[in-house]
Amino acid sequence: MLSPSSSDFLGDRVLHIPLSDRWRIYHRLQELGIECSCQPDGSLLVRVDSLQTAILVRSTLIQFLASRQQLVDWLEHCWHYQPES
Repeated sequence: MLSPSSSDFLGDRVLHIPLSDRWRIYHRLQELGIECSCQPDGSLLVRVDSLQTAILVRSTLIQFLASRQQLVDWLEHCWHYQPES
């Protein structure tokens, strides 16, 4: 797991996602102010320059690529989550 001080996640990341979802994800990342570009080979190049950006990219990918059941399961998990004291 990456610690907040780790820089292993920083830099340009190539995302290989279905072409049918690429433009929707690209536009959402643009709305969030995340630098990205569509490459000629069909991949999406995303600049990850902070932990916050990494979390936003992950969240966006899940929003578009997860199945309905995966989203429901995650929501149920969040509802039942109780942080340790």
